[in-house]
Amino acid sequence: MAPKWRELADKLAEQIRNGDYTPGQQLPQIRDLVEAGEGSKTTVHAAYKALEAEGLVTSSRGHGTVVRERAPLKRLGITRYDKAKWRDGDEVAFIADRVASGRAYKRGEQTQTVSRIVAPPLVAAAHGLPEGAEVYARARLVKEGDQPTHTLTSYYRPEHVEGTRIVDPAPGPAGRGGGFRVLYDAGYEIDHMREELFARAPGSGEAEQLKLLPGEWVVELHRSTFTADGTLVEFAIGVHAATRFAWAYDFKVPDSAAEEEQ
Repeated sequence: MAPKWRELADKLAEQIRNGDYTPGQQLPQIRDLVEAGEGSKTTVHAAYKALEAEGLVTSSRGHGTVVRERAPLKRLGITRYDKAKWRDGDEVAFIADRVASGRAYKRGEQTQTVSRIVAPPLVAAAHGLPEGAEVYARARLVKEGDQPTHTLTSYYRPEHVEGTRIVDPAPGPAGRGGGFRVLYDAGYEIDHMREELFARAPGSGEAEQLKLLPGEWVVELHRSTFTADGTLVEFAIGVHAATRFAWAYDFKVPDSAAEEEQ
């Protein structure tokens, strides 16, 4: 049997999906559900935290637990990088997420600054650069309407991107197909990636930039992008408002034992 808090969370989630609780509406106070026999204070609190983790509600001191105005964006895993999207079309990664979520988008919802800087230690280590080496940092802030969803800063070796659209600070993606298409046209076709995710509390500047509610966490993303010969052509760090995304990965399950037999 599922624990009591899970049963309560599922019950409330179904009521939210059915419209019994509408976007912007506050859920009952914890003590009210306790008095109604839905469980202990600990049970109800755990159920509310589960709903928050699933992106159905937000919780903050003074406002209680409120049904989210919108469902989280689908943040695609592998398919957002499909070459057909950016090489043959103009569906850059953040737009691919919007299309998958059935949501509108404008290219201008991504703004950016580009600068040549001394590589931070993490970036230098990723690129295998010595201390003091310079990289291009392409920092983007992505919004959905007026609401920020995430930041993403890509770091490139100058010899890979000098003179390309990647170092153009104009708003929006770096032309048709975005940065991956620019690298492709420059002879650096991306082949494989590694993504690492970390959940953490935001810094004060991040909370302000992303307009986070009190207590809302972020998911930090580290993305390493390689060509077929193993050349690292991009190292990116993203900071995502945790409750504004649902992360989805669809992939073939590997069988290393079968591969070794071949």
